[in-house]
Amino acid sequence: MGFDDFREKILIPEEKPYIFLRGNGKGRTTIVWDAETTSNNLESATIRVQASNFIAFGISFKNDAEVGAPWSGAAQNQSVAAFVAADRVAFYHCGFFSAHNTLFDYRGIHYYENCYIQGSIDFIFGHGQSVFHSCEIFVVGDNRVEIGGSITAQNRESEEEDSGFVFIKGKVYGTFGVYLGRAKGAFSRVIFAKTYISKTVVPLGWTNWSYHGSTSNLYQAEYHCHGPGSATQGRAKWARQLTKEEAAPFLSIDYINGKEWLPAYQVYDL
Repeated sequence: MGFDDFREKILIPEEKPYIFLRGNGKGRTTIVWDAETTSNNLESATIRVQASNFIAFGISFKNDAEVGAPWSGAAQNQSVAAFVAADRVAFYHCGFFSAHNTLFDYRGIHYYENCYIQGSIDFIFGHGQSVFHSCEIFVVGDNRVEIGGSITAQNRESEEEDSGFVFIKGKVYGTFGVYLGRAKGAFSRVIFAKTYISKTVVPLGWTNWSYHGSTSNLYQAEYHCHGPGSATQGRAKWARQLTKEEAAPFLSIDYINGKEWLPAYQVYDL
């Protein structure tokens, strides 16, 4: 792909594994569409990845539907930039742009490296078992809610489910107050490790929002984060500050069996 915007929707169907999609950089090659929904996130997605062993490099995926702050009358419309629903999917140096529900990390093991993810409400969500390494997360305003929402809405529903989002050595910043995550499932699991957290993140850090069950099952955690929004005082009472031993399983590429399928990955240190 060249230096341009491509206005289209893309489907990588289940029967087409081992596709490699390459652009000229996340600031130079963009696939964009404008679709919104109040009920079917799948149908609004600019790209749908439903085949295993898919890799994208140097491309931005954008949904520029008119939702969010400038369109506050748009109810709770969602506009997905990418829907990822297969095993062994990796994105390198890619961008994901939208407002509400930007990245639908639906299911499977996934790896995101040096990516840029922008949104306002629940903009990384789903059942995925995924590592986000050295990714930038930028929060944009949305005046439909007093606090702009949450970065993550991870949907792990049982103790036996392996899913969870792990953010390592990234950066969280933006223009509007936000939570690191909300509990979308009863066993929601999200870890931010060695990440720069700006004042964009509110002191409470985490929320159970519309989940009204026991918070003892939630695994909303941080490990050795830094920056003005990383202070542990005032965090939600169930939020965890991990020890080195507790963090170790999530900071290994083995968390997503990466040595078996990734062409390249970062080596972590504790």
